[in-house]
Amino acid sequence: MPVTGNHDEVDEQAAEFTSHFNVPDNGAKGSIAGTSYSFDYGPVHVTVLNTESNIKKQTEWLKKDLAGTDKAWKIVAMHRPAYGGNTYKKLDDWVELFDKYEVDLVLQGHNHEYSRSYPLLGGKIVTEKQKTAGAARGTVYVVTNASGNKFNEKKEDQFYHAVHFQNNKAMFAGITISGKVLSYQAYDVDGNKLDEFTLAH
Repeated sequence: MPVTGNHDEVDEQAAEFTSHFNVPDNGAKGSIAGTSYSFDYGPVHVTVLNTESNIKKQTEWLKKDLAGTDKAWKIVAMHRPAYGGNTYKKLDDWVELFDKYEVDLVLQGHNHEYSRSYPLLGGKIVTEKQKTAGAARGTVYVVTNASGNKFNEKKEDQFYHAVHFQNNKAMFAGITISGKVLSYQAYDVDGNKLDEFTLAH
């Protein structure tokens, strides 16, 4: 399921990208069809956002979308990172909604380096001590480097980084959900596992 980025939507045109995919037609009003949408996959609700345009209308839609699901797990996918090698302040309203509706994981791109945050809530790290029964768990934000051969120089570490590196190799990730546990593994193109973590409900 594709996520629109800055090379896919240019000058508010994205037909050369979206014409290749058949995605749900349930996205935000005013967005290019196929650039914002959501779907359910087993116990997971996945919300795909377009960081390139129509941010305000997508914020309204995002609120309804996240409020309207009863799925146990919530994952968001978007291109520019709210928390990655650096941050993108235009997405602050989205981050507030991720906090409010307890999004578990945000998959991001754009910064061609590997970045994984600690669980974040209200712009702060959620410590193990704070994870009491029934408390908000926070959201983990990941950028799995790049799938091609263009890599950015690693940016400075930030307070939210649990893992942050540049290995100059194409990478991919696998996510498995079993009951109350989500497991995430990140690999380089040679199959070496370079990061993993679990989230528990």
